[in-house]
Amino acid sequence: MTEAESKEPVDRILTTRHEVTINGETIAYNATCGTLILKEEAEKSGEAAGESEGEKARASIFFTAYTREGVSDPATRPITFAFNGGPGSSSVWLHLGALGPRRVWLGEDGLTPPAPPFHLVENAFSLLDVTDLVFIDPVSTGFSRPVVGEKAKPFHDFKKDIESVGDFIRLYTTRYQRWASPKFLAGESYGTTRSAGLAGYLQARHGMYLNGIMLISAVLNFQTLEFDYGNDLPYIVYLPAYTAAAWYHHRLPADLQGDLHAALREAEEFARGEYTLALLLGDALPAARRRAVVRKLVRLTGLSAQYLEQTDLRIEHVHFCKELRRSENRTIGRLDSRAVGMDRDSIGEYFEYDPSYAVIQGPYTAAFNDYIRRELNFESDLPYEILTERVRPWSYAQHENRYVDVAESLRSAMHQNPALQVHVANGYYDLATPYLATEYTFNHLGLDEALRGNITMSYYEAGHMMYIHQASLEKLKGELAAFIRKAGG
Repeated sequence: MTEAESKEPVDRILTTRHEVTINGETIAYNATCGTLILKEEAEKSGEAAGESEGEKARASIFFTAYTREGVSDPATRPITFAFNGGPGSSSVWLHLGALGPRRVWLGEDGLTPPAPPFHLVENAFSLLDVTDLVFIDPVSTGFSRPVVGEKAKPFHDFKKDIESVGDFIRLYTTRYQRWASPKFLAGESYGTTRSAGLAGYLQARHGMYLNGIMLISAVLNFQTLEFDYGNDLPYIVYLPAYTAAAWYHHRLPADLQGDLHAALREAEEFARGEYTLALLLGDALPAARRRAVVRKLVRLTGLSAQYLEQTDLRIEHVHFCKELRRSENRTIGRLDSRAVGMDRDSIGEYFEYDPSYAVIQGPYTAAFNDYIRRELNFESDLPYEILTERVRPWSYAQHENRYVDVAESLRSAMHQNPALQVHVANGYYDLATPYLATEYTFNHLGLDEALRGNITMSYYEAGHMMYIHQASLEKLKGELAAFIRKAGG
């Protein structure tokens, strides 16, 4: 072991002071960023049944926290722990896109960033006026890494990920004396999966009861998203999202093009009714009814009858991204179906790249790397892993031979903590976690009727990261701020 390896890992924390203007009010705040060493109790040994071998360092967790100045009583100030998903994503998207005091500038529509170099602007729609914020990067994302001598693979696991993020939340809450504060989680995409798991873990393991959970582009039941043979559910719940995309790209008939919400209502009714019954019948579907279903799918998706017949009435989402504008040699985005891409040719099943990710990858990467070093003074030669494949393969060992489903964890947490509130934000143009799939999951939560009012939802004319669209960001800020004020007591 070298001298460097023999040294005990230590926390590395930096704090700087800043200001931001929100709703015309200048808010002074401290930005604290760096790494906390996550430790676990070592296993007991020998005959000393009541003794342990102390704590063993496992990982260095990078975080960025924003706390408002001048708050004397932490019980009056909510705190929100935020993270993204992937698995393999850092927290940069919620951090510099939606919640933090600075945000990446992508133009008002979120699809037309300026040419490089990219930059940040003050986020007038930050939640810092109503809550302190802690952005967490799980192990192998951002600057978070296992400590020397530890391996990353054990952290790339559904259960271990929840435990490590939950243990960090417990450590931060203790270290910074926030046990008396109203506490919230904000997760996006797989971060919503993590949030539902955390609600149960924090209660059971640490006795930490939350006030609220904000789920942005949610997925709790993976059966709604997995286009497997024999699983017709995704084809049903994705249909209105296809209608939204076709509407945006002017592929619907004239009577539907006039009103997005009217088109969505028709798609929802068809998906939940005639379309579901048709898929349920399979090969027993009578020919006349099949032709009627094809005609309705043509109307609601903008795809050809020939193509729909070739798919056996079942449209896979990335196939849709390639097919909708194939005749123009253009593709549309999976994360945000408003985005348009260009492939080498128009013949393939799949797009070469997701144009909606291409729009955000470069700006967020450059802006964060500049911001964290130049404004927050954190130096590291490590690459900041924005969205990494290093976590693959991700283990779902606890869900072998079945779909991942954390809805039950959320239901159980809400039954045990009836004060727990949940808000879900949905983008109409999201082809990664479509809004009807989320509605399906919550309609099958099994929540007691007395608690169903604890769940609220909002909808946006944008995609998976609806906050890159400025009008949607402004609306999202209003919804989440009202939610925190209500749930925070």
